[in-house]
Amino acid sequence: MDLTAAVEPLIPALRRYAGAMLRDRDLADDLVQDCLERVISHWGSRRREEDTRQWVFAIAHNLIINKLRQDARRGLHIDLAEVEESALAAPAAQEHRVRHGELMKALAALPEDQRSVILLVSVEDLTYAEAAKLLNIPIGTVMSRLARGRERLQRALEGQGVQAARPQGEVLLRRAK
Repeated sequence: MDLTAAVEPLIPALRRYAGAMLRDRDLADDLVQDCLERVISHWGSRRREEDTRQWVFAIAHNLIINKLRQDARRGLHIDLAEVEESALAAPAAQEHRVRHGELMKALAALPEDQRSVILLVSVEDLTYAEAAKLLNIPIGTVMSRLARGRERLQRALEGQGVQAARPQGEVLLRRAK
């Protein structure tokens, strides 16, 4: 059987199949071209009793599956020229980690009563009334502890009042001459 006579009538069907599977006309055309190259290069090695249509579609199907798997592994391809510069830039994580460490250290240095109120209200989003009930203290006490705790945190994070942000029981050593 003549290669051209056997394969040429299959090209429109191959294009439809590849287009439906890949949902991209240009990509489907490229894939059909790759399929035809394989058909031509392996024409002599095919089994004669095999149906040519089935053989050609099997090659196309395998190429499509390989392409879909490759795309799934690689992810979405976007031309670098089309990407906005802001999408490529990311803020440095080091500064965030340092600030987070400073915050955690300053929070740990607060007295337990202020730390617990700050964590319940500011982190866990409890209302003043809920925090007061949980801690078994009046709402006014929750509000004053929260205000004092936030003030101490602010001073500690600004580098002021290191003594105010020092953990309870920690002794300051002074140098005596």
